[in-house]
Amino acid sequence: MTSGATRLFLTAWTAAEKLPEGAVRGVMHVAAELAWLRRGAGVRRLEDNLARARPGVSRTDLRRLSRRGMRTYLRYYGEAFRLGALTPEQVTARVRLENPGFVTEQTRAGRSVVLALAHQGNWDLAGAWATTHLAPVTTVAEHLEPAEVFDRFVALRERLGMRIIPLDADRRVFSDLVRTVRGGGAVIPLLADRDLTARGLEVAFLGERARVAAGPAALAAATGAPLVPVTLRHERLHGARRRAAGSRWGLLVRFHPPVTPGAGDRAAQVQHMTQQWVDALAADIVEDPTHWHMLQRVFVADLDPDRLTRVSP
Repeated sequence: MTSGATRLFLTAWTAAEKLPEGAVRGVMHVAAELAWLRRGAGVRRLEDNLARARPGVSRTDLRRLSRRGMRTYLRYYGEAFRLGALTPEQVTARVRLENPGFVTEQTRAGRSVVLALAHQGNWDLAGAWATTHLAPVTTVAEHLEPAEVFDRFVALRERLGMRIIPLDADRRVFSDLVRTVRGGGAVIPLLADRDLTARGLEVAFLGERARVAAGPAALAAATGAPLVPVTLRHERLHGARRRAAGSRWGLLVRFHPPVTPGAGDRAAQVQHMTQQWVDALAADIVEDPTHWHMLQRVFVADLDPDRLTRVSP
């Protein structure tokens, strides 16, 4: 992102916090349509990824899917820009839970839970809700460039009550997470559907091989905390809930059953748990792929062969 684009991005963010939600949504909808029509590298990559969830789909239908996907992707940014302006009551009204019983029982008992998430829906809204209604949230943030944009996202999440650990090479991120889990009463949601560290695991995903982050399963295996897959998607709001939310869109947070470590040594357990949460994610994506905002390379067939050679054991 150039310095000019950075200034424009941050200016738009500041303006969005002061504008009516409908106006922000309208602008982001237009931005999504323009990005989709331009069919740049991100849109083409999104289509390549969506094709794995819809094998054999026609080119026309794939374009329809990517158009809806870009709308939900830019909706996330519009919502993130305004998240700091929402009241706690609006945050609560926008979030609906499915199968939260296990996680709620764990946090009420003072135990920590590790959550494996993907780039779906609005994970920042989910984090804001969880830190108020479940337990204090600690998570890891990918270090974005430029630094001004990264700092703005970190400041937003911290203002909403989340503790953010930057994913920097010189930080002992995993040790920090282990201490947090062992301290009890914490929720650790980790976005893990993309390998950012070149130390990820290869798994079966949507009929192909893909590389995802080992972090959620490794943390659960190291601490004994349960690992729960969570999937997110936007949903239309109506009636009293729409009025309370101040929005036509809300968020469905679906908690899946906790995964099991399986047999074998620590490495085998981490691999087994990772495959289980990826299976839960894959089933959700197949059901409706347009909530998966993945505009980067995930599948082994798309990755740089030289990079794979460098990171292979």
